[in-house]
Amino acid sequence: MKINNICCIGAGYVGGPTMSIIAQKCPNIKVTVVDLNEERIALWNDPDVNNIPIYEPGLSDIVAEARGRNLFFSTDVEKAIDEAQMIFISVNTPTKTYGLGKGMAADLKYIELCARQIASIAKEDKIVVEKSTLPVRTAEAIKNILDNTGNGVQFQILSNPEFLAEGTAVTDLLNPDRVLIGGDTTPEGAEAIQALVDVYANWVPEKQILTTNLWSSELSKLTANAFLAQRVSSINAMSELCEKTGADVSEVARAIGMDSRIGSKFLKASVGFGGSCFQKDILNLVYIAKSYGLNEVADYWEQVIIMNDHQKRRFASNIVTTLYNTVSDKKIAFLGWAFKKDTNDTRESAAIYVADYLLNEQAKISVFDPQVKENKVLNDLNYLETRSSDLNKKGITVVEDAYEACKGAHAIAILTEWDEFKEYDWQKIYDNMQKPAFVFDGRNILDAKKMASYGFIFQSVGSSN
Repeated sequence: MKINNICCIGAGYVGGPTMSIIAQKCPNIKVTVVDLNEERIALWNDPDVNNIPIYEPGLSDIVAEARGRNLFFSTDVEKAIDEAQMIFISVNTPTKTYGLGKGMAADLKYIELCARQIASIAKEDKIVVEKSTLPVRTAEAIKNILDNTGNGVQFQILSNPEFLAEGTAVTDLLNPDRVLIGGDTTPEGAEAIQALVDVYANWVPEKQILTTNLWSSELSKLTANAFLAQRVSSINAMSELCEKTGADVSEVARAIGMDSRIGSKFLKASVGFGGSCFQKDILNLVYIAKSYGLNEVADYWEQVIIMNDHQKRRFASNIVTTLYNTVSDKKIAFLGWAFKKDTNDTRESAAIYVADYLLNEQAKISVFDPQVKENKVLNDLNYLETRSSDLNKKGITVVEDAYEACKGAHAIAILTEWDEFKEYDWQKIYDNMQKPAFVFDGRNILDAKKMASYGFIFQSVGSSN
């Protein structure tokens, strides 16, 4: 089957960039990205491509090239579903906040709504592709909905999980380590798999396109994120020991990272990992293991989350302890709010939880992030429901200039590893702060000796300095 019309339901961090690359690399395929969020779609269609809602280096140029040619963004979901031969589902799958599996299981209500909508609209055979990160055997549930509520249409379900790292999503899409496609082992399933293989083969070498059964594909995504997150929590566990013993976690990471069996990636000690995937996917894995009675397996992976939460609390607590056991009415400047550099995504960002802890201690927080605006910062804090939105707004200020954020501050906390932070005039910042002036480097991006030479009392993660 030759695909010439694709629809993607969901214009977020996965759907938008992925479909933009497919459109750029496959000019003969019409790609329509649909979303019920009118404001989001309006931003994707903004004449100034710098205003698109997802910040990823290089993405705006790709959108500018393909948009209006064969890349379209629309709120007309029904029309796009009706016309498409292949439909990608790329909607949010948050961790459940209610009922059975609360706090661990993935909430699949948006996936189910998509499946029911596809079933009610489709008049011809369709290939439905799971692009969202989903629990194992979700495809089976989707297929049951499609087969039993549709119009006699035949559906093939494929699993095509994303392995993007935010901040490098464009590079990851253009030069992926692998593209994973799972499907049924029937002849019809094999034909559907090949149709999607042919799409990716426009720019990805076929040796890097891996095909599996559905269940292996779904579980591979959860496992990949679990393994990566485990490395972050492992090196962060060692960072605390390094601080107590006088070792330097960066030196330890470099030493073990040179072992080819281990490698250097994801051995960067920090205030903790964030983002939409790691915590959600590990909790999902924990829930699946518990549902099969594999309690030891569940406990093992849950410890990765426990360690990550501990690292965030430890960082915040250390600020209070170092500032003479009180931050009440003291100005603490946050440099960075996004969960990592080169993205405007703040989901599960360590900054949210450090701020929440310090606000409980009655600190006054001033935030600067080059890509995150005030409404997102306040929404992140309000989502925790720790205090009223009025108290959050009273305790936190978001500014558009880093020097303004730091002016008059007692301490600076670096929560995101933006490259520009390393280039600041730190002497100027020191001169305009309260004394003694403290810097807590939660991302280990600044030179400790240089910062001390300016006059700062400087602390980084995993070093006793």
